[in-house]
Amino acid sequence: MDTRRYRGFTVPRFYEGIAANRDEAVERFYQGLVGSMRTLMRALRIDTTVIGAEHIPAQGGALIAGNHTGYADFILLGTGPFLHGERLVRFMAKASVFDVPVLGHVLRVMKHVPVDRARGGDSIAPAVEMLRGGNLVGIFPEATISRSFELAHFKTGAARIAYQAGVPLIPCVMWGSQRIWTKDLPKHFHNVPVIVRYGSPVELTGDAEADTAELKRRMQELLDASRAEYTALAGPGTGEAWMPVALGGTAPTVEEAERIYARERAERDAKKAAKQAKRARKVRK
Repeated sequence: MDTRRYRGFTVPRFYEGIAANRDEAVERFYQGLVGSMRTLMRALRIDTTVIGAEHIPAQGGALIAGNHTGYADFILLGTGPFLHGERLVRFMAKASVFDVPVLGHVLRVMKHVPVDRARGGDSIAPAVEMLRGGNLVGIFPEATISRSFELAHFKTGAARIAYQAGVPLIPCVMWGSQRIWTKDLPKHFHNVPVIVRYGSPVELTGDAEADTAELKRRMQELLDASRAEYTALAGPGTGEAWMPVALGGTAPTVEEAERIYARERAERDAKKAAKQAKRARKVRK
């Protein structure tokens, strides 16, 4: 692929940027944070190739669904929207995070979206409202970091939210993020190439299960393309812990990763139950 440098990123030579989104360009705090992250990525030599940014709408709402392999994914998923109109992504996060002093205020200023899972089906309402208001919203259908670095089980929330809001559902895949910072592996903050790839919107039917399967299929295609190109940037990755077993690496298999996640979830639930029981005993006293 013939590429060039554009605003600190590597992009296809044919890519042309567009004018900044007027409404979002004036959000000084969030835009300032984006600028700081760009500066940090350059300083650390995180060489990011962005492909398909033209699929990000210049105006109006869209839901961007990304795979999740590392803690830098929140930054990387926003690179395409930045390049294509300096748009900002509002991420969905647990409602409890918004109750944390200082952090909660920062998240609200950036207009991120609280998700209260206790509300069941109504938990998607804030995201739908944000999308209908013309914003970009980011979501990770796997709901957790995939330790296998393969696409794990997808929840149907992305398909349901996009269909209900009447906005495009844009697939996004990041590859190389797991080498920077992820679960169970050493951090590696210098000289890491990353590929961020966006696809055209998924055609939605209203059947959440079928639409989710199509989203995952499309994201697998994007992932396969990025992995093939990544070899030229970082070598085959044979025997590396950041590479899936199916590609010659030593990461956990999908099944092993699911067992690890289930064990961690059970431990979290047990700790939560113990805290609730302790509070209940104090109240009775």
